[in-house]
Amino acid sequence: MTCLLIVALTLCAVLTPSASVDSCDGCLRFASYYGDHMVLQRSPERAVLWGYGPDGGHVTVSLSGPVNQKTSPVPVLEGVWQVTMDPVDAGGPYNVTAATEGSTATLTDVLFGDVWLCGGQSNMGFETYKIFNASDELALVPNYSQVRPFMVALEKSQTELMDLIEVKLPWTVPTAGNVADFSALCWLFGHYMHDILKYPIGLVESCWSGTPVEMWSSTRALQQCGLAQSTEEKAFPSVTDSVLWNSMIHPLLNMTIKGAIWYQGESNADLNQDEYNCSFPAMIDDWRMAFHQGSGGQTAADFPFGFVQLSTYLKTSTSDAFPNIRWHQTADVGFVPNPRMPRTFMAVALDLPDEFSPYHTIHPRYKRDIAYRLSLGARAVAYNETDVHFLGPFPNQTLCSGMHVNITYDQAVSVTPSSHVFEICCSANQAPCGPKSLWVPAPITNWGLTTVQLSTSLCSPTEEAAAVRYAWRDWPCDYKACPIYSLSGILPGPPFISNCHQGNN
Repeated sequence: MTCLLIVALTLCAVLTPSASVDSCDGCLRFASYYGDHMVLQRSPERAVLWGYGPDGGHVTVSLSGPVNQKTSPVPVLEGVWQVTMDPVDAGGPYNVTAATEGSTATLTDVLFGDVWLCGGQSNMGFETYKIFNASDELALVPNYSQVRPFMVALEKSQTELMDLIEVKLPWTVPTAGNVADFSALCWLFGHYMHDILKYPIGLVESCWSGTPVEMWSSTRALQQCGLAQSTEEKAFPSVTDSVLWNSMIHPLLNMTIKGAIWYQGESNADLNQDEYNCSFPAMIDDWRMAFHQGSGGQTAADFPFGFVQLSTYLKTSTSDAFPNIRWHQTADVGFVPNPRMPRTFMAVALDLPDEFSPYHTIHPRYKRDIAYRLSLGARAVAYNETDVHFLGPFPNQTLCSGMHVNITYDQAVSVTPSSHVFEICCSANQAPCGPKSLWVPAPITNWGLTTVQLSTSLCSPTEEAAAVRYAWRDWPCDYKACPIYSLSGILPGPPFISNCHQGNN
């Protein structure tokens, strides 16, 4: 299924480097995720570098390139050293040299830009060669030499690690060959951001197919939602809490990053579905706190976090599993950012089904559309562009009166008539409605610039509409054919469920 993305209790003690995790027997070297061709975080943040060296020695790190810089010596403690560079503007290339008595280690062709972590399940790991028109995208790769990919290897750990067990793809100059096997969504996001920003972008892929959020969350985060359990207590013994957080996220915490994007949730349609409205926001909060502390305050404490709202799976399904997860991905608000999930952004993807995907319908090949929608959110939330429209239409008023439901949206809408994508819950006594209530179709009968009117004719004469929901299906519409979009037709309205307020419009 989908893949993971890369980007106080006892955390400070956990993050203190210790050579007991990964020793190099006194040789001077950088930690596993530093290398030639890498991207370090640009100013105003300060890049953090660390590695291994001889006990009792002192390490100096120097930067040579468009500007030169040299740090004060730092001691090697228990075989590990760490420095924080002064801020460096976007650009390069640079050589970065760590030096101790009689030994040096140098990274070449290093760029400074923005570093984004890409995590989740298989839809994040879905490779570029599999998308629609992949050859066209791969032909463009030489134009994006400053977008640099890095891939964490798939490894698990029962304890929090300081360094990666293994690297699958070291930092590299992109080629059609290595991008073909890299995350399509991660790469395309970097492609779109480079088009706008015109400076280097570093992409760190850390994801694993078929994994639930619990495996990517620390015990600390899971405890906030009552989900930290022993193996004996688990309904799904094969799911081991925190094992990917320990091995594929925790080692990265010392690195300064700009933000993270995430595509996951399919596996939680079957595991702790009702708790996802807690577990997903809690994971985001915990990652933010951990990266901020691990980088010595350089990664923002509220770094921007983008995610993909689930696309589709089974066309004829009547299960509420995917609709529920979509709703829980927003902490049951319906849109982000919101007060529970500040500085987040979301790409709605329920209108991008891929019925004939050779990789199964749960893996749509429309990653280009998803990456573009994510890039709009990043521009608005991460880069504070005020003129970027990134949110699809969402209701700010729902009124029920007699034979109609009148919905007022927060923006102008483009409407396509539909007889079934809107639904209403009919009630004789205004009892609360929920997913298990009886819902009937509510055809669109009229619409205006910001309004949509629905018919309540399928309620019995003794009932009134008590609630309305939109696109509450695993597969609510065909490709880019949902009823509600922004006036431009680019951004779909997200699914929602809302009680009906009685009155005249």
